[in-house]
Formats: sequence, structure tokens, C-alpha cells
Amino acid sequence: MQNNVRPETMQRINTIELANAFIEEQVKAVREQVGDKKVLLALSGGVDSSVVAALLIKAIGKQLVCVHVNHGLMRKGESEQVIEVFGKALDANLVYVDATDRFLDLLAGVSDPETKRKIIGAEFIKVFDEESAKLDGISFLAQGTIYPDILESIKQAEGKKAVKSHHNVGGLPEEMAMELVEPIKLLFKDEVRIVGDALGLPHNMVYRQPFPGPGLGVRCLGAITRDRLHALREADAILREEFEIAGLAGKVWQYFVAIPDIKSVGVKDDSRYEGWPAIIRAVNTTDAMTATVEEIPYPVLHKIVARITSEVDGINRVLFDLTPKPTGTIEWE
Repeated sequence: MQNNVRPETMQRINTIELANAFIEEQVKAVREQVGDKKVLLALSGGVDSSVVAALLIKAIGKQLVCVHVNHGLMRKGESEQVIEVFGKALDANLVYVDATDRFLDLLAGVSDPETKRKIIGAEFIKVFDEESAKLDGISFLAQGTIYPDILESIKQAEGKKAVKSHHNVGGLPEEMAMELVEPIKLLFKDEVRIVGDALGLPHNMVYRQPFPGPGLGVRCLGAITRDRLHALREADAILREEFEIAGLAGKVWQYFVAIPDIKSVGVKDDSRYEGWPAIIRAVNTTDAMTATVEEIPYPVLHKIVARITSEVDGINRVLFDLTPKPTGTIEWE
């Protein structure tokens, strides 16, 4: 399974037994590829990187070095949670890098989404190259690339345009020094979760909501500004809190807030108030290739609207995205 095309004969992983067989196969493949050298893993704390971490720990143990980069585009409290969970629960070799200013300075004034993704992806590789230079024997870079990442990034033979590039596919520089280790790159998201179950990861980790590699960078639409990024992070935290309270967190596959770089006129304290709109997206899917919109009860939406518009500076409207995939993608950028 070394190329980027999923073999037609590859059986769908839909049982623990098949997942165990896949794990055994990949453990053997990783050991053969890596030998006695060390592997650097981009550990975001999401489902894909968590499953890769558990699989590689099973295969090569302490030869794995996990690096969590805070690029300033994480959700509220997320980096702190990653340090707590992976540094202790998984007993990983964890390196924490706060590169917030570094990433945001590079992204200043950049509005094209593909350019943003490639900047973030290329800078990730630079960070990893720098971290690997501090360690002995780092020869490999592990990634949580999954099959939909590849399908949406490559141009199809019939000449269709790529849907979008992913930081771990289209954004990698050709001169990258390390060889890639991508043990789950031919799996769909539902298969990754079953593999995570088979590896014994906690349920709330395996079924954690997906989060794009570029993070809030593709949800702060257009050129990223620190004030709009802060508003996005706070609005997103309110959405998550209210979904938990309403019992929707386990029912909806992906839910988030996006904020475009536009303002409209509103009213606050009896005065004209120009602010950004917060766009709520809530979708369900099994393979990330198609998605349907989850129907959210109006009382829940009303509460979310009231909280965001009253608690988050800079936002004066809340919108709900009703578009399935296709024609919309799950993310806005």
C-alpha cells in the first residue's frame, strides 16, 4: 500500500477483526520502513494523528517523537488539552512548540485559501525540520493523512479541478528532508475510527470531532486578523458548549463556526454597530466525501445566537449554513 491509489481489492474495514488485521499489517510495514531510526509525528490531538500515534507506539515505541505545534489557530483550550491527554495518558515523547506569532505573521494579509493552506503546510515542515535537528536519528515524518485528503487534493485524470489541497498533501515542499510514514492514508474516516477502537484508544478520543490541519485558519475566511480570529475562537467555544448541553455533540459529526471578512450594519446599545457574521455549520457524514446538514432545534439556535451576539465582541449576526456536500464542501475554504 505504498501508492496513493486505493486498490479496488482492498476490503472495507468495518469490523474490529478487519481493523486488527490492518493494524498487524501496518505495524509490520512501519517496522520494515523505519528500522531502528526515529519518527517525528505531527500530533494535533485529532482523530487521525491520535490513531497514527497509537499505531506507531505499538510498532516502534519510544522511537516515536510527537510534536504538538500551537500555530495560534487552535480551538479554545485545545493545546492545553493535547498536552494533558497525550503527555500523560499515552505516555508519548511529547514536544510542545508555541509558534503562534511565527504563523500569524506569515499569514498576515493573505486571503487566498489555497495560499493559506500551503503557507501553513510549508511552515509546519520547517518547524519539524528544526525540531528534528535538535534530536538524534530523526529520519521520518509521520502524518495522519487519510484517503479523502488525497482524493480532494489530486487532479483527476479526466481533468477535473482539485476540490482543495490539504496541508499534508498539496502543501509539502519538494525538498523536504524526511521520508513520510503514512499508515492510514488509504482509509476513510469511519475506518480510522474503527482502527482507533481496535487500538484501545478512549472512546471520546476516537470519536472526537475532526479538525482541519490548518485549524481556524480556514474558518477565519479571507485574510486572518487577530481580532477576528479571537472572535471566531470564542464563538466556536460557545457553539460547542451549547451543543454539549443540548446533547448534540454525539449526534453531529462536524460542527463549527466560520467568520468571513465582511461586516454588516447592526444595532447595539441603541447605536449603529458594524460587525462580522458568525456562520454555523453542522453536518453528518460517514466518509467525508458527502455530507448532510443536521437539523438543529430552534430553541438551541436561539440560545446560541443570543450568547454569541452578547458575549463576543465584533459579531452582530449569526447565520446557519443549510448547504449539503455537494455542492458545498464541509469546510468553507
